[in-house]
Amino acid sequence: MNAVVTYFQTYGGEYWQEVGQHLLLSGLALAISLVIALPLGYWGSKQPRVAAVCTAFSQLLRIVPSLALLFLLIPLLGTGLVPALVALVALALPPLLVNTVLGFTQVDPTLKEVGVALGMDARQLRRQVELPLALPYLLNGVKLALVEIIASASLAAYIGAGGLGVLIFTGLGLYNLTYVTIGGGSVALLSLATMVGFDLLIKKVKANGPGN
Repeated sequence: MNAVVTYFQTYGGEYWQEVGQHLLLSGLALAISLVIALPLGYWGSKQPRVAAVCTAFSQLLRIVPSLALLFLLIPLLGTGLVPALVALVALALPPLLVNTVLGFTQVDPTLKEVGVALGMDARQLRRQVELPLALPYLLNGVKLALVEIIASASLAAYIGAGGLGVLIFTGLGLYNLTYVTIGGGSVALLSLATMVGFDLLIKKVKANGPGN
C-alpha cells in the first residue's frame, strides 16, 4: 500500500494522462462502433437475412482473441492508434449488433399498428415508438461493448496506443507488482463503474418507458 501511495505522489500526473488516453481510446472505439452497428442492426431487425448475417458476423468476431487480432493487424496497419481502434471496434460490434437487432425485433407490432392508425409516418414511428421500446436493449449492448472495450484497450499499449496498459506492461517488464496492481485495478474499476452506471440507467429507462 505504501508503494501505491508513493507512486501517486511521484507519478500522479502521468497516471491521469494514461487514464485520459485510455478513456479517449475507449470513447473513440465506442463511437465508431455505434455508427456502424446501430443502422446495420436496425436494418437487420427489418430484414431476416440481414439479421442472420449480423448474427454470423458477430459470432465470428467473438472467437478471435483480442491480442491475436492486434497482432494480425500490425502487418497491415502498423502500430499505434489506428490498429488499436480497428481491433476494439471489432470486439465491440458483436454485443451492439445483437442487442440492436433484438431490441427492435422485440417491439410489439400492435403498438406500431396503433401508431400508424394515429397518423404517424415512418420517422415518427421510429422515434416515438420503436426507439423508446428498444432503448433498454440498446443500452445493454452499449454496456457490454464498453466493458469489452475498456478491458481490451489495456492490450493496445502493447502496440503503442497508450492507456492504462502502459502501467501493466511496464510492471510486467520490471517485475514491479505496484505498477501491475495500479494499472489492472484502474481498468477493473472503470469496467465496474461502467456496468453499475449502465445498469442504473437501464432500470431508469425501463421505469420511465412507455406503459409505465
